[in-house]
Amino acid sequence: MKQYKIIALVIFLTALSGQLFAQDLMDMLKDETPQTNYAYATFKTTRIVLGQSVENPASGTLQFLVEHNFGKINSGGYNMWGLDVSTVRLGLEYGVNDWLSVGVGRSSFEKTFDGSVKAKILRQSTGARNMPLSLSFYGGSMLNSLKWADTSRINYFSSRMSYVAQLLIARKFSNAFSLQLTPTYIHKNLVPLRTDQNDIFAVGVGGRVKITQRTTVNAEYFYLLPGTTADKFQNCLSLGVDIETGGHVFQFRLTNAQPMYEKAFITESTSKWLDGGIYFGFTINRVFTIRQQTPANI
Repeated sequence: MKQYKIIALVIFLTALSGQLFAQDLMDMLKDETPQTNYAYATFKTTRIVLGQSVENPASGTLQFLVEHNFGKINSGGYNMWGLDVSTVRLGLEYGVNDWLSVGVGRSSFEKTFDGSVKAKILRQSTGARNMPLSLSFYGGSMLNSLKWADTSRINYFSSRMSYVAQLLIARKFSNAFSLQLTPTYIHKNLVPLRTDQNDIFAVGVGGRVKITQRTTVNAEYFYLLPGTTADKFQNCLSLGVDIETGGHVFQFRLTNAQPMYEKAFITESTSKWLDGGIYFGFTINRVFTIRQQTPANI
């Protein structure tokens, strides 16, 4: 009887050790399975300063933007150095899924309505998939709703429209530093003079440096390619500070552009930094969760 007990004990220990060995083998195989690690928070919000960043609202979230620029600092004490002047844009952006977002907005500058779409094409990653940069496409349309200056002629609705298309090419070099290149195409259906450009090309460059976990310093510059537009208007240079506070991100900025949508601040800026033509402004960015993500999407 004692022999049977010993045999049973040996069989039990052998089975147990085999099960533990199999579990260890599965854990080893799981650990050796290549993982893809995606870069995240290349920028704090969907804007670097005025221009678009590669960031989208998270899937199922609605982003509400209150953008405000005051007047020029060199306007003097009568206008309280620009504080008496106000240009406002209100915007909504929604994350349809992990790679697509849509947006709408309305600006007091030229009473302009705008709509946009942004799609992620490539995501910076390491590991199983090594991708050195992030690439997104941004496309938008803008509608000027001012009353026609000359009602005696035939005015077409299409003349109110302008369009923008951009490639957003970004890399997060470290936890503290990110850089983005933004080739830009803008089309205006109607221009003031026959010699003015309907099709305008520009190149933007922007970046951010993280100062603390919740604070970054941002800068961007849009260079207009040679043409009549570049001859008449100034390149847009903007500096900003982003401060994250829970569900809000506040940005304070200085820029030589008064409006806050692409057609205007890229191709129609008239002020110069060296002359004191600087606008102080801010953006309040608030995120609301509209649709909870399912565990499979997280």
